[in-house]
Amino acid sequence: MTQAAVNEQKKRSLSGYLNETLLSNESRRKMTWLLFLLPAFLVYVVFMAAPLFDSLRLSLFTGTGLTPTTFVGLQNYIDLFTNDLWRVRFFGAVLHTCIFFAIHMTVQNTLGLLFAALLASNFRGRNVYRTIIFAPATLSVLVVGFLWTLILNPTWGAVNIILTKVGLGSLALPWLGDENLALPIISLTSAWQWVGMPTVMFLAGLVGIPEELSEAARVDGASEWAIFWRVKFPLLIPVVGIVAVITFVDNFNAFDVIYAMAGARGSPNYSADLLATLFYRTGIAGEHPVGLPNMGMGAAIATMTFLILMIGVLLWLFLIRRQSSSEA
Repeated sequence: MTQAAVNEQKKRSLSGYLNETLLSNESRRKMTWLLFLLPAFLVYVVFMAAPLFDSLRLSLFTGTGLTPTTFVGLQNYIDLFTNDLWRVRFFGAVLHTCIFFAIHMTVQNTLGLLFAALLASNFRGRNVYRTIIFAPATLSVLVVGFLWTLILNPTWGAVNIILTKVGLGSLALPWLGDENLALPIISLTSAWQWVGMPTVMFLAGLVGIPEELSEAARVDGASEWAIFWRVKFPLLIPVVGIVAVITFVDNFNAFDVIYAMAGARGSPNYSADLLATLFYRTGIAGEHPVGLPNMGMGAAIATMTFLILMIGVLLWLFLIRRQSSSEA
């Protein structure tokens, strides 16, 4: 064997050794990532996936208590859509939840975008205003609901007293006692508390936009209004999508603010009843007129809520992806 052949064989051996070493390092790196992900995966399976599948299983059974034993198949779903006892309450809760979500989208997120645009500019004391806007989000929902119930009290609440003092006594209404006002008032209270969340997210998106784009638009003679809507807002569309999805999921799971201000039945006369309160009364507290928990029907309501959330999120993601593909 010539010296050139020997050198070539050594090169191949060295190359094979390096490849094996790189593969072993890559395998160890993947194993390390898997070990890091394993605790989070176990937590997700135990506290998210397993309860979800168990809820699907329970929706096929009926009976009182936390462990219904009588298998009824899809009868709970049939009753939910056909039995007047459940159908009226379920579709009413769906409608109220949609209204609750719509008010948050139009009021909370619009104000959040406005506040973010103002706070992104340079002015004195903006950090103080950031703290003031975000401060309500740090409070307990039950505390906020209780305080606003006191403020809106029709007899001695601060709102009606102030309206009477300034000569607007005709506007002093039973805010939480009117079927047409209860849900919008509670929704606005919730939007007031959580407006800081979209404000922070929109502000982060605005701060991340290069200032050179705005400067170029100003050189071309664009006003600040035109710069925001034609330069900055299109770049905020991904953030708007994230905020919309978070708002949708949170609002369709809302329970505590309704429970604090309108009770478990969404009083008066179920006018503020949401899907979460309906599930609570049905599966945990016991719905009128039965008065006993029906975990099977409660699980069916929870499953339908999950399906609504899944369809809504998937539809939104599909629209976002379609828009991105058309722009590309």
